[in-house]
Amino acid sequence: MTYCVALLLDQGIVMLSDTRTNAGVDNIATFSKLAVVERPGERVIAVLSAGNLAITQAAVTRAIEGASAPIGADAPRTLANAQTMFEAARVLGEAVREVYAHDGKALEAQDYAFDANFLIAGQIKSERMRLFQVYSAGNFIESTPDTPFFQIGEHKYGKPILDRVARFDIPLEDAVKLACISLDSTLRSNLTVGLPADIVIYRRDALKLASRKRILSDDPYFNSIREGWSHALRNAYRELPPPPWPMS
Repeated sequence: MTYCVALLLDQGIVMLSDTRTNAGVDNIATFSKLAVVERPGERVIAVLSAGNLAITQAAVTRAIEGASAPIGADAPRTLANAQTMFEAARVLGEAVREVYAHDGKALEAQDYAFDANFLIAGQIKSERMRLFQVYSAGNFIESTPDTPFFQIGEHKYGKPILDRVARFDIPLEDAVKLACISLDSTLRSNLTVGLPADIVIYRRDALKLASRKRILSDDPYFNSIREGWSHALRNAYRELPPPPWPMS
């Protein structure tokens, strides 16, 4: 399993994912679930993926590199040449469908579900920032200011803090804190999610990443967030009033 979150805000974009994959308690590995297409001054597109690793890797690779085109045909559409972010989401969705057409029946024959979900966000020159969630069927939905974040994977543990605090107009720095808190909440409750984690930060209209970082288990900032959030929760719990009804 995995955990991925993406926030689309007035100031920019924050995307965070863990790197753990597992096929049982004794078969755990680390794979990045983040892919970035960056052409400074022209486009930044980032993709997070959750689900069957073979499916998601194949779909993302196809979206980035394109399928083999017949001789004389136009070059395939990719994330590098999509004209809009909507088209980029369509390129990824079509890549998912192509992988299903190639591998779907073989997976079903082995009782494997075609499980793949994606978050794709970014900005192409002359267009606004956009965030989409792409499903296993290749269709997708777009984030709006009313719903400024999407999650995929093991999302239920990190969702409560986002539901309470995430707003379109919060500062980008606060979004980084929220993403880290939501990841920490998931790490504490689900062993199928684990560090290291990958995070990208993008500021609106910059057309280049502000930051791309791998968070390790000894990362001082992430650990300060973990400890500070636990301390704040304990203090908030203690300061709540006791129940007014009889207890004996």
